[in-house]
Amino acid sequence: MPFSSPTLTTEPQRLAAIEQARQAVLLARSSSHGASGLAAGIERSWRRCLALGHEPHRPVTFNAVSAQNTRRVIDASRPLLLAAAPVVRTLTRAMLHTRYFAILTNPDGVVIDVHGPVDRNDPPAATLARVGIDLSEAAVGTTAIGTTLAEQQSVWLHRGEHFFQDNAVFSCAGAPILGPDGRCVGMLDLTGVNVVEQPALKHLVTQSARSIENALTLAQPHRLLLRLNWPGRVLGDDNDGLVCLDADGFITGMNRPAIEMLCATPDTMSAHADSVFAIGCAELFDAASQHRGAFEVPLWSGLRLLALAQPHTTATKGHGMSGHAMPLKDHETSLIRKAVEDAQGNVEVAARALGISRATVYRRLQSKKPVA
Repeated sequence: MPFSSPTLTTEPQRLAAIEQARQAVLLARSSSHGASGLAAGIERSWRRCLALGHEPHRPVTFNAVSAQNTRRVIDASRPLLLAAAPVVRTLTRAMLHTRYFAILTNPDGVVIDVHGPVDRNDPPAATLARVGIDLSEAAVGTTAIGTTLAEQQSVWLHRGEHFFQDNAVFSCAGAPILGPDGRCVGMLDLTGVNVVEQPALKHLVTQSARSIENALTLAQPHRLLLRLNWPGRVLGDDNDGLVCLDADGFITGMNRPAIEMLCATPDTMSAHADSVFAIGCAELFDAASQHRGAFEVPLWSGLRLLALAQPHTTATKGHGMSGHAMPLKDHETSLIRKAVEDAQGNVEVAARALGISRATVYRRLQSKKPVA
């Protein structure tokens, strides 16, 4: 029975099948692709690691990028951090009693946020769950983070499916996050240490990544939002295609479902609506101002989509960032608190890791103390 379907096997069967695959691919160096029973993406990751010269029994070092690079990564990732904050808070409730926690990375695999019950007394957890750590495939081998970013698809890894033997204590799910221009801006990872396998987390992390993508799209400057789906579907949830238009009718962003429905190319991502929809742009704006409701719009391909046109004032109500996302100042304070925790209370070490002064650390922490 293939162990790529973990819900159909027992834990001993899973671990035995994983060990057989390790013997075949990592030790015997079998060149027969697909014969190991591994999920194809995991096997490709193993082989990439071997090509990089990694050895599965070599100790793994979880290294942080420089303080300067950490600052640069955090600054570049601010839109992602803002979009992800309310989503991550919600998904950690779904994992409340599982001992899994969430990690958010940039597109290079550098950790930009950690959320959830991290046991700082557990060395593997405390070492992994730190802002600024490089968890790319090149740095730490096959993990949900590295494999997700390399394969650009959701993955689930359990124990020995990680390339390095040292990482066999982890179980993790990962999903890529695409920005409004269709390019990967990072990934979301759910990890547990010496925990019961939870393959359902692959679905949770995938859905959560889609919610983050939608928030990133809705945060784009726009005057009109088009919600799209196929005729017969009901509009109004995270499965809608989202297309943002500026006042002149040019596309300022779209989410993954919209990219797939419209077969969008890089050129399409910033094109005028008239080149995508076989209907005048003015009619789309009129539909929004008249609160027309859902209607069918033709595409130049001959296909038709169900559309709901919403002006910006109502387009993001209940779905955007306002009133839901953590303010950026609060998020930065949260990162500082995590750095201090990682440094076991040593403010000087935390400040050095973040590339800021001790005075800044003290000031930001003091500013969040409750008033007596």
